[in-house]
Amino acid sequence: MTFLDSAVWGGKFCSDGWRHSPARQPVTEPATGDRLGTVGAATAEDVDRAAARAAEAQRAWAATSPQRRAAVLRRAGELFTEHAAEIEDWLVREAGSVRSKAGFETGLAIGECFECAALPAHPQGEVLTSEDARWSLARRRPAGVVGVIAPFNFPLVLGLRSVAPALALGNAVLLKPDPRTAVSGGVVVARIFEEAGLPAGVLHLLPGDGAVGRAVVEAPEVRVVSFTGSTPVGRAIGERAGRLLKRAHLELGGNNALVVLPGADVARAASAGAFGSYLHQGQICMTTGRHLVHESLVDEYTAALAAKADALRVGDPAREDVALGPLIDRGQLERVHGIVTDSVAAGAKIAAGGEIDGAGYRATVLTGLTTDMPAWREEIFGPVAPVVSFSTAEEAARIVNDSEYGLSVGILGDVGTAMRLADRIDSGKVHINEQTVSDEPNAPFGGVKASGTGSRFGGPAANVEAFTETQWLTVRPDIADYPF
Repeated sequence: MTFLDSAVWGGKFCSDGWRHSPARQPVTEPATGDRLGTVGAATAEDVDRAAARAAEAQRAWAATSPQRRAAVLRRAGELFTEHAAEIEDWLVREAGSVRSKAGFETGLAIGECFECAALPAHPQGEVLTSEDARWSLARRRPAGVVGVIAPFNFPLVLGLRSVAPALALGNAVLLKPDPRTAVSGGVVVARIFEEAGLPAGVLHLLPGDGAVGRAVVEAPEVRVVSFTGSTPVGRAIGERAGRLLKRAHLELGGNNALVVLPGADVARAASAGAFGSYLHQGQICMTTGRHLVHESLVDEYTAALAAKADALRVGDPAREDVALGPLIDRGQLERVHGIVTDSVAAGAKIAAGGEIDGAGYRATVLTGLTTDMPAWREEIFGPVAPVVSFSTAEEAARIVNDSEYGLSVGILGDVGTAMRLADRIDSGKVHINEQTVSDEPNAPFGGVKASGTGSRFGGPAANVEAFTETQWLTVRPDIADYPF
């Protein structure tokens, strides 16, 4: 039996052990439409039961020694390493990842676990001054039960980056993966922590539809909701959490800009731009969705980018050596093509691609755009690179900021000019002489404006802030005297 053998999870979800469910959710390969298996679909009642059990188990887990919690996280990292090949196979087949992207994602998962293994030993508060004769402390305590709702594009790491720190800091977790990636975004995580020695009841895997997500948000025991996904869904979750007086950490969409400054090396810039726009078929919140190129380089850059796009093969990454795999489903494929065709109808020109290719989409370059066209203004979530020109740094800053999103920006060229430009840009992340897609477990991650509620992931400061509550504690040597 393999680590992810369907005999363990087929027709089941994990909540205090693997439970059979009368409702089944298909696991489908987007490249072929083949069924890879089924998982058990949870219900709202299952969520309520899991939340109550998680609240019970959380207190014992929070009281577990820091060394013991750290050991579970370290062992999880080791298990990801031991079973990397099998996990990557699932990312390729279920999520449509090309092999290099699957390896990158699994590597991030390993790093996340080892990074979070240090959190139990992280300082848990501070000593405050006081006007009274007492000790005054601000201490961090686990929030309690954390609800994690994860997306399909990087299903493993975008769930794990909340699950791992929440567990390390003494919380229990309800994990709801995207229905399209319930194995690589859910079963993998549950199996890893099961084998790593996490006590029963602390982590619950609850695959399901939107009703299950709503139940996770609304369960009274859930005090923090961590959601990664689209801006419209994030707004709805934020509104619901606000009404219930719960914290919601929202990492949402992006329409990220890559700025190519005058004098930049065009060949290297086009390579960076192609990577930023076409990695994982453009299905990344950090994807380069807008290319701003100085007017002195725009023609050369567009030609170089189009040449790279034309050379990228589309196909089934489980069976072919391809650069682009399938889009996650037919609906997303048609949405991407619709945005391209609508923009062309409005006057844009196709320099490369612009075609459906089986279950995938050809790497596309668009020129002749205005900034009000859908391919420029919308988050496409597909392999489309719109290019416009600018003449001054002031104009570039204005165009970059003229977006509802503010997640990631790349600036290529002279570092001094890039630093001055970075100071004028509204974005959660800025990368100089890099494209827009970048992530490390120890670095703060998040966006501004419609891209989310700021950096709530990555690094000890962000993780402690995200998944703990602050308690004021005072201590006197004797009972104080009072005038009553």
